[in-house]
Amino acid sequence: MYLDYVVDIPDVKGKITFRTKGQARYVYYEYSREYDPSKQYTNVKRVTIGKVLPEDENKMRPNENFRKYFPEVEQPEEKTVSCRSSCLKTGAYMIIDKAAKDLELDTKLRDSFGAKAAGIMLDLAAYSIITEGNAAQYYPDYAYNHPLFTPDMKCYSDSFISDFLRSIKENQRQDFLDQWNADRCKRERIYISYDSTNKNCQAGDIDIVEFGAAKVDAGLPIFNYAVGYDVNNREPLMYEKYSGSINDVSQLQFMVDKIKGYGYKNIGFILDRGYFSKDNLNYMDSSGFSFIIMVKGIKDFISSQMRKQKGTFENNRGNRIEEFEVYGKTVHTFVYASDTKKRYIHIYYSAAKAVGERVRLEEKIHEMQRFMEQHEDKEYEFGPAFHKYFHMHYNKENGHFVYGEPKLPVIRDELELCGYFAIISSEKMDAKDAINLYKSRDVSEKVFQADKSYLGNHCLREASEEAASNKIFIDFLALIIRCRIYTALKEKTKELAKKPNYLTVPAAIRELEKIEMTRQLDKVYRLDHAVTKTQKVILSAFGMDWNHVKYRAENISKILKGV
Repeated sequence: MYLDYVVDIPDVKGKITFRTKGQARYVYYEYSREYDPSKQYTNVKRVTIGKVLPEDENKMRPNENFRKYFPEVEQPEEKTVSCRSSCLKTGAYMIIDKAAKDLELDTKLRDSFGAKAAGIMLDLAAYSIITEGNAAQYYPDYAYNHPLFTPDMKCYSDSFISDFLRSIKENQRQDFLDQWNADRCKRERIYISYDSTNKNCQAGDIDIVEFGAAKVDAGLPIFNYAVGYDVNNREPLMYEKYSGSINDVSQLQFMVDKIKGYGYKNIGFILDRGYFSKDNLNYMDSSGFSFIIMVKGIKDFISSQMRKQKGTFENNRGNRIEEFEVYGKTVHTFVYASDTKKRYIHIYYSAAKAVGERVRLEEKIHEMQRFMEQHEDKEYEFGPAFHKYFHMHYNKENGHFVYGEPKLPVIRDELELCGYFAIISSEKMDAKDAINLYKSRDVSEKVFQADKSYLGNHCLREASEEAASNKIFIDFLALIIRCRIYTALKEKTKELAKKPNYLTVPAAIRELEKIEMTRQLDKVYRLDHAVTKTQKVILSAFGMDWNHVKYRAENISKILKGV
């Protein structure tokens, strides 16, 4: 691949040769000579390092081989003016710029990294949001037809971006996170939804990347990525990355310590079932934090409580929670026999959930039976899931599988608990309040969906530890901005009598990308047309109107004219 800048043809005596192929003239560099005594001649090894410019025979456009053999030649950071399109897509850039300013991301980034680095980071975050991708080699394509956050909207090459991602240090990233959390009211009662996911890694020797328990196994090593999300203010507060072999349960206590380190006092955690353990509950108690956590119904103490309460609330309209179409009841009791503190166990029943779970369990048992029939009279060892529901019978003489006898009491007990689930809280509240708070974490789940699906961050492709850490940090910046966009659009939807299909983040981005500025003969960029009715509705979600668009377009034009 030929790079997007021009250099002088190296003056290395006896090492540079030229070859013409068609209309192009290529530059070759001799990097080795080896004498073959058996054939009595010298093998000359050459490689192409560039292509001669037709308008100047002393200059060439280099390729990756040139960077390998001539690393001392500095590459230009900026791309040339001709590398900027005559048509710029400005609408999505404007709302990202508005979100960044409202959140004071621009000033906090400048304080931590400097103006130039802050601009590049915002550009990479915007690139991720708009294109739903994060590969550095395609960033110049984005910069070609978008306004930028860098000083004077300078365009940078993909090779410079790769070098930049290796240059930012850990103390700078931590300084930003300190600033991001410093200005918040620590006495305000907030609930933090904490959740994690894992991501694949396709390249590089990175310490945190290991084979582990992937949620979706792609056969690749993984690392874990977690975000603490403020459900009250609807913003991500912090993130952490850790090795792929570490499970969620064991990581929670480290995150609790980090929250304490940021000075938060009046905190409640909203956690998924993957974080449930006796040690975690006790640790949050000792740290002075409350919690709400979902619990798997298969836990013995939960299933016993469900059986005790079964039939006492499911048909009582006074226990009906209309918003979620469930019945709920709260029990104040000990979770573990060794506990010294009682918890509030909120037990729920959903008829719709019961139907779905019964169907899935019946299908699961049926598929197991079919699978076992296919392995009758064969030597085969079944997994623990089969042993949970069936007594396995084998031929004692040859060890072949004979048949599976259903464990009827086990299957009956599981069918009886279909539709039931439980939430545990450390503070006193009723079943309605508990499920309301837990369901508020739906937004944080959408955050993870957005991070993987709409920011292109399902996989890490960096080759160095520092570059990987900085890419993850920029992913977090993009997540903060996208959450602000998502919240603004959601609030706008509530104002409208009919929910339009263009007030989702992907749809709004696509629509705003149609707002364009074109460069005319006088080299000045101007708006190509007025905004549409749909675009006005989207812009109004961010407090922007036609006058704001014109003002921002004029400002963009002035910057580019100065360049």
